[in-house]
Amino acid sequence: MQINDFVRTMQNPGGARRISRSMNIDFILLVLLFALCTFGLAVLYSAAEQDLSYVKRQLTFMTVGFALMLIVAQISVRSLERWAFVIYGLGLVSLFAVLIFGVGAKGAQRWLDLGFTRLQPAELMKVCVPLMISAYLSKRFIPPNFKHVCWSIVMILVPTLLIVRQPDLGTAILVFMSGFLVLFLAGLGKRYIAGSGLIAIAAIPVMWLFVLRDYQKQRILTLLSPEDDTLGSGWNIIQSKTAIGSGGFEGKGWTEGTQSQLSFLPESHTDFIIAVLAEEFGLIGVLALCTLYLLVIGRSLVIATNAQSQFGRLLAGSLASIFFVYIFVNMGMVSGILPVVGAPLPMISYGGTAILTLFIGFGMLMAISREPKQMRTQF
Repeated sequence: MQINDFVRTMQNPGGARRISRSMNIDFILLVLLFALCTFGLAVLYSAAEQDLSYVKRQLTFMTVGFALMLIVAQISVRSLERWAFVIYGLGLVSLFAVLIFGVGAKGAQRWLDLGFTRLQPAELMKVCVPLMISAYLSKRFIPPNFKHVCWSIVMILVPTLLIVRQPDLGTAILVFMSGFLVLFLAGLGKRYIAGSGLIAIAAIPVMWLFVLRDYQKQRILTLLSPEDDTLGSGWNIIQSKTAIGSGGFEGKGWTEGTQSQLSFLPESHTDFIIAVLAEEFGLIGVLALCTLYLLVIGRSLVIATNAQSQFGRLLAGSLASIFFVYIFVNMGMVSGILPVVGAPLPMISYGGTAILTLFIGFGMLMAISREPKQMRTQF
């Protein structure tokens, strides 16, 4: 290729689109994710107290994640549907392996030590479960009947309960939601939804007495009144709300936040990173992040709407919906309207497996976006 050919390609506005189409890449989604990751690295640098080692590791995770996303995007939707059961089965095997061979940290056994890195299989189930339920329901009558709903619930509950055993209640709830959202999008009847709500309410006393551990109960009680133990269980949420409130409209400036830089805010580079963003960039920064999130979700929903197959519509819709749930749970937790459950903020919080899982999900969305369509809607 001559230099003149390269220049002509760069000057041609359709060149990038042709490349993205030939490689099964959704260019709009790719640009939005790149912007989101760039924003996340800037916030992480400050949240980690200017420790470049965190930024370098996160950048490595993101680079690997982008590569995985591009690889997954080349897989046909039909192949994803065909291999869903195998992928789901491997996910269950990895969860059993965690219970037997897993590595513990902070009182929880959630990781598999691969030698060069640690893998958290529970995070991968956030993609495996909706993939499996979408494949199962797409081959059956929609909306699902009682038998299919029951089998779907079983396939959702098995990994959920295995994750609860680790224990990791926050991830277990998100995994359950990722599967339930597929059922909802498949047209789950009002009777089933109402019945599920009644069962959930009836299960609360059982969960409180026999499932929840003492620290998990304390988190719920802290949500109701964090001021009862300002130096103990209420410390995290009090400091978080202080950081958010002190940022005001414009914020204190990048790396100038007192709560994070003076180590008042625990887990500032993971679960509570949105508090760092709010303190340093203010309401403007939070709105900018929310705008990026809404654009990503909007694009994902357009992909779901334009999907040619029933499987593609269910999977894309559930991935877009659960992405919103991740954001809502983290922001609700940090702002004090939900219990602290240890849910990272997508693409912003530091973490390896969580980042890779998100990129795998977006790779599936790109694969779905390139299904043959009779009509394409631009976003």
